[in-house]
Amino acid sequence: MFAYGFMVNAFAAATIVALVAGPVGFFLVLRQQSFAGHALSHVGFTGATGAVLLGLPPLWGLVALTLLAGLAMGLLGEKVAGRDVAIGMVLALSLGFGLLFLHFFTAYASQATALLFGNVFGVDCATLWTLLVLGALALSGLAIIARPLLFASLQPELAEARGVRLRLVSVLFLGLVGLATAGCAQIVGVLLVFTLMVGPAAAAQRVTSSLWAGIALSALLALVEAWGGIMLAWATDWPASFWITALSAAAYLLSCLTPRSSSRRSPAPGLLPAR
Repeated sequence: MFAYGFMVNAFAAATIVALVAGPVGFFLVLRQQSFAGHALSHVGFTGATGAVLLGLPPLWGLVALTLLAGLAMGLLGEKVAGRDVAIGMVLALSLGFGLLFLHFFTAYASQATALLFGNVFGVDCATLWTLLVLGALALSGLAIIARPLLFASLQPELAEARGVRLRLVSVLFLGLVGLATAGCAQIVGVLLVFTLMVGPAAAAQRVTSSLWAGIALSALLALVEAWGGIMLAWATDWPASFWITALSAAAYLLSCLTPRSSSRRSPAPGLLPAR
């Protein structure tokens, strides 16, 4: 299996993306912004197809538009919460624009399928380095804002009273979500970003109430699902995105069998500012 360069690249890309998607997705689920995160992937589809139309690498457009959309959602702050209809309309409009761009540029129709459903076996060395840079930026940024982000996620009123700038935290976090989403789209496509961004995090939060254990478990589940999907795709010749999605769903269903902790949203000791 590892005698082929594309398989080595696939495992390397899946590792990078999973280790970023797990922690970022954990906070995304904790803040109940899963749908907003899903919308970012569809906006990224428009960016990727627009970049293809302009003769640029689709990853550039994907990263640029998801990052800009994430920052814009963060600026809206609490206005985004509960606006499922508005977000859904933006999501649908983004897909519509993406389809329009593909209509004008049909030379690489296979790229549309890769953007929608991912193509982990098509990751080349240049894309791998790009994913590594994006992953490093996302994890570094998350580490920097982790403390105020957790405080703002669990107790926003108290956090604001203590001087935490909620809007700034929201902008920075959704910008990081945009970077992580762009990476996930390379593996499972824009339509299945939930698989790595939300599935492992949701399962982890059902299993443990510990913050650090939850983040670690979320990253571990994303990694196992990504590696397992690649190996099953190699063995069966079925799409890797299907297997990753199936494993993510199975992990979440199994997590539902465990008793759910009532203290799941309690602040982690030592992480909140002292009075």
